[in-house]
Amino acid sequence: MYIEPHPDLPDGPPPRLVEPALESLLNQSMLQVDVVAELHRCGSWFLSQPRYRSGLFHLVGAGRCTFECPALGDSVQLEAGDLVVLPQGEAHRLSVDVPGHPEHPDRTSFICGELKFPGNAHHPLSHALPACFVTRARDAGATFRQLSSMMVALVDAGVVGRQVLLNKLADALFTLAICDYASRADEHRGLFAALGDPRISRVLHAVHETPGQCWTMQSLACLACMSRSAFAERFTHLMKMPPMQYVTQWRVTVAEQLLRDRRQSVADIAQQLGYSSEAAFRRLFKRVSGVSPGRLRVEGTCPTLN
Repeated sequence: MYIEPHPDLPDGPPPRLVEPALESLLNQSMLQVDVVAELHRCGSWFLSQPRYRSGLFHLVGAGRCTFECPALGDSVQLEAGDLVVLPQGEAHRLSVDVPGHPEHPDRTSFICGELKFPGNAHHPLSHALPACFVTRARDAGATFRQLSSMMVALVDAGVVGRQVLLNKLADALFTLAICDYASRADEHRGLFAALGDPRISRVLHAVHETPGQCWTMQSLACLACMSRSAFAERFTHLMKMPPMQYVTQWRVTVAEQLLRDRRQSVADIAQQLGYSSEAAFRRLFKRVSGVSPGRLRVEGTCPTLN
């Protein structure tokens, strides 16, 4: 298919706004983002949440509030359009007693949801994201503000498929929040630290895109244009794990998604991910994830790893 380019757009490919390694991970990960509550509060109140079993997020729909979490240290003030994310479900508190604003808004509203990472503790984002971070609507760009406004409008709309639409918008909003965090955070760790090294980032992109390739220490080091020892040291320093361990954990993360497609056999999935022996793949999957491929397929849920 040929599509005539728009005359007002510059020639050539559009500028890349997201690092390829991060984009490929987000494309392959299939993170599960679900809106589970729409809260409306008037007057003075607080909501205290203990540590939760999965990740959480709160989008301020209207009004303002105070957010407290031990992981942040000091409390922060949130306004309409701001998003707070707790990737590991840290305990926290929301309240409407905002210092300096004695007059309470007529209504403070939130859209709250859950985040579930495939592979949970083994997922690269689970290692890289902090226990809590805030995305400010005023700083995150027009697209972020438009998406959050659409979610707020959809909450009060009697639209068919409303829950599905909210979940899809929340997924897109969370993706923008991750990209915003990656561009703004003063200190990076894990995946986000590695994105700053072009050689390691090139390797991560290749592993994310083609997890079933016959990766070895030698082939990964060659891709990075480094010696094996220098590559292993640099990768381990940034990612906090050896290169081949990362390859294995990423393959298991991808396998958890593929196992949900019952049209594919375990043997086919093993072959796609570079394992010639189904038995070897089954043993490795259970060792890394904590459950067998068959049990995961029957239960239809990601294992919870502590």
